[in-house]
Amino acid sequence: MSSAETTEMPERIIRPKTGLIGVNFRELWRFRELFFFLSWRDVLIRYKQTALGVLWVILQPLTSVVVFTVIFGKMANLDSHGTPYPLITLAALIPWQMFSNAVGASSLSLISSANLVTKIYFPRLIIPLSSTLGTLVDSLVGILLLFVFIFGYLFGREFGLIEVPVGVGLHWQLVLMPIFFAYALLAAIACGLWFSALNVQYRDVKYVIPFMLRIAMLVSPVGYLSSEIPENYRLLYSINPLVGVIDGFRWSVLGSEFQPYWPGFCLGATVVLFFLVTGVMFFRNTERKFADII
Repeated sequence: MSSAETTEMPERIIRPKTGLIGVNFRELWRFRELFFFLSWRDVLIRYKQTALGVLWVILQPLTSVVVFTVIFGKMANLDSHGTPYPLITLAALIPWQMFSNAVGASSLSLISSANLVTKIYFPRLIIPLSSTLGTLVDSLVGILLLFVFIFGYLFGREFGLIEVPVGVGLHWQLVLMPIFFAYALLAAIACGLWFSALNVQYRDVKYVIPFMLRIAMLVSPVGYLSSEIPENYRLLYSINPLVGVIDGFRWSVLGSEFQPYWPGFCLGATVVLFFLVTGVMFFRNTERKFADII
């Protein structure tokens, strides 16, 4: 290459972003194509050369619905406010599985993308964020399945095949579903940023995450309603941000009988915001070491 051609090449100086959080949003936008490419790559890897493919995305919540309905709806006979128990559990499983899948994928994302991290420069935040976005396909399939259930119950009630409460149907709260879904996504991003950065330094983190997710499922109102928790402990119970996510999602799908405990919802949102901000700060402060120790 001649010296004339060399002088015409644009020069870019990479400097660390200063500030409390240290996120260069303009740079993230400049690498948006890489972000969407990595997200699409994760979707293709998830479904490529699989025997069940999308069918597994349907079977997984269906089997959980059956188990929770039998255990909590039939054997424990918990209160369902007259709503079919399969709807109660499926409305909770959709945000829960989105959160669980997103945290699991994003926590391993840096390790699985070691070749990219060690060879080229780009904002490392793109990797866990794109992994989180790649899990949304499963959630969209789950939402379609939920509406199939709702219209199935409505069809059965219309033709006298089954007895379904009048409250089961389409409610105005459905327009708020994206808000609660975004809430679940932010909670997953907050956890994913912490775990992905920690997993680079401590490889046994990947063994801890599945255990923590199982515990989180038990202490979240997935198979039961949060109203089963005694009133004196509702606020303390709501420190778990998934309580607000699941209650809000149920309310948007099933109507006013399932209105969230709003003080607890605000507390959970504050917890998510705290872990999101500190997660970004921790990720940014440790990412300079990723290429050396990954």
